[in-house]
Amino acid sequence: MIDSHNVKPARVRMAPSPTGHFHIGGARTALYNYLFARQTGGQFILRIEDTDLKRNTPEAQAELMEALRWLGIQWDEGPEVGGPHAPYNQTARKQIYLEHARELVARGHAYYCFCAPERLAQVRAEQQARKVSPRYDGLCRALPPAEGAARAAAGEKHVIRFKTPKTGATTVRDYLRGDITVDNSTIDDFILVKSDGFALYHLAAMVDDHLMGITHVFRGSEWLGTFPLHALIIRAFGWEEPVWAHLSVFLKPSGKGKMSKRDVTSEQSIFVLGLRDLGYVPEAINNWIALMGASFGSEERLLTEAELIAGFSLDHLSPSAARVNFEKLDYFNGQYLRQLEAGDLAARVRPFLEQAGLRPDPEVLRQVAPLIRERIVTLDDAVEMAGFFFRSAPRPAAEALLVKGLTAAQCGTSVRLARAAISGLGAAGFTHAALEEALRALAEGLGQKPGQLFSLLRVAVTGQPVSPPLFETMLVIGRDEVLRRLGFAEDQLASAAAA
Repeated sequence: MIDSHNVKPARVRMAPSPTGHFHIGGARTALYNYLFARQTGGQFILRIEDTDLKRNTPEAQAELMEALRWLGIQWDEGPEVGGPHAPYNQTARKQIYLEHARELVARGHAYYCFCAPERLAQVRAEQQARKVSPRYDGLCRALPPAEGAARAAAGEKHVIRFKTPKTGATTVRDYLRGDITVDNSTIDDFILVKSDGFALYHLAAMVDDHLMGITHVFRGSEWLGTFPLHALIIRAFGWEEPVWAHLSVFLKPSGKGKMSKRDVTSEQSIFVLGLRDLGYVPEAINNWIALMGASFGSEERLLTEAELIAGFSLDHLSPSAARVNFEKLDYFNGQYLRQLEAGDLAARVRPFLEQAGLRPDPEVLRQVAPLIRERIVTLDDAVEMAGFFFRSAPRPAAEALLVKGLTAAQCGTSVRLARAAISGLGAAGFTHAALEEALRALAEGLGQKPGQLFSLLRVAVTGQPVSPPLFETMLVIGRDEVLRRLGFAEDQLASAAAA
């Protein structure tokens, strides 16, 4: 067994099957591989397990690579990058696996099976009738090796099965769980190569891990059930085993039951690009998923990539199921946005404004970015919070302008006097300090709480009850436009008062 602490550099891999949208479980596996490779000065290999020809799609492969790159998880070897072990799609390595399967046959660890699907179905039905676990009955296992080789060479349709030992037990070691022992009598003679010549994942992954020099395997706990099969294949070849670490499963936000795509809403997603489209940033997502299954010494503080790399440790991985906490993701995302420079935040927000049909002026957007930085959780929140900056002047109805405890006439008087106060400041006096001083004095003179007056003015100027800070917003909009908007609000309230 390789010393997991002293190995430098490590070679790790991720071997996803491109059959659907790329989710946070796959992203966490990729992240841990990436962090460990960077920490040890090693390599992270991306390998595509695409031998399921009916379910794999080019679109799914393109999505997972786009998602990884967006997260900043760049592979050192793999598709579109290349490397000394190319090709990195398993369908392109068909002959390699077939040769290794035949080698196992020659070594006496595998055999050719010529049983037709109809016979296998009949055997399965009979076993189920006897209430025993369905499995291959070993008919072709008893064939003399020479006869099996001759029939296969003659072109008779066949699969290649692993010759599982019938006695004894197989013990495998998971770094997080320790030794796991399985009686060999419970393991079927599983198929290595299908009748179409394509290898199953069990053989393909183990062959690739050996040929590519993989030292550590981080993968989901769903592979624990077939873990002994993989060890049997490696040991049949006499290869050195990598360090295995099967990661924890994700639970629903309630903590009850495994997380699935059916458990999210339109405001949530477990798919990486779905989270991107909702306005989450990769830095926050990486922090979030890193802490679901491992300890980095800080559960609250947003960690940089360098800190994640330095803090990653196999000894800090946990096999315990991890609850998916979207509130924690919101926390990390908001925390990261607070750290952004105005120009960076503006650049990240722009696509969401444009997707909403807005055409933000670059200079205005740069002024707006600091105003919303403390108030948004996701980038998409900027549309609701600050979209009014880039729309036509709002035309709020009188009902929207009314303040609790005040009549339409009183609200109209408040707007009229506020407009006069702002106009009296002149262009040179249109500053944050002057606005605040004048309008607070006005509220006091009217016998109102500042919040009452400011709420009224906010709706009049922005068209919405929640906005960035009022005085900063007025400065961005400009004195003349603010006065025009207040004039419209004054007319609306006058009409309502007269009705």
